[in-house]
Amino acid sequence: MSNTEAANISRHTPRKFILFTLVAAVVASFAAWGSATLALEVWVMFAGFIAWFTRPTSFNESLSAMLCLWLGIGLGAVAEVTTGSLVPSLGGLALPVVVFFVAILIVGLRSTPIVNNMLAWFLGMVTFFAAGWEISPPTFLHLVGATAIGGFAGWACQAINRRWVER
Repeated sequence: MSNTEAANISRHTPRKFILFTLVAAVVASFAAWGSATLALEVWVMFAGFIAWFTRPTSFNESLSAMLCLWLGIGLGAVAEVTTGSLVPSLGGLALPVVVFFVAILIVGLRSTPIVNNMLAWFLGMVTFFAAGWEISPPTFLHLVGATAIGGFAGWACQAINRRWVER
C-alpha cells in the first residue's frame, strides 16, 4: 500500500470505510462464485485479484500488473522445462541455476515500463508452480482465465468504490 493510499484510507469516514469494505467483499464473493461456476480454482482467481491490487494507483498500472502476472505464469513453465533439461548435466544444481537466471530477468526488468512489477511476476510463477499441472494450452487458458476473473474483480472493486463510495 502506498503512502497516498494509506492517507486516503485514514481520511475515510467510518461510513466510507465500511462501504469500501463491503464493496470489496461483495465483488470478491461474486468473483469466487463465478470462478467456481466455471470450474476454475478460486485460489487462482485470487492470484489475479492480488496482482491487480499490487499497483492500484491507475488502470494502466493495474493492467501492467496483470501482464506481469501472466508473463510470470509463462516464465514458470519455461523454468520448469529448463530445469528438467538441465538435471541430467547439472543434477541438483539445475534448480538454483535456473532460479538465478529467472531472478536476474525479473529483477532486471524492475525499471522497464509495463513489465516492471516484480511482485506480479513472482506471483505468476507461484501460481504456475502451485497449480502443479502439466504444461499445455488448456493449463495456460485455465490459469489466465481464472486470474483474469480476479483482475476484473479488482477493477470492478476500484471502479465501484471510486464511483459510489469515495464521492
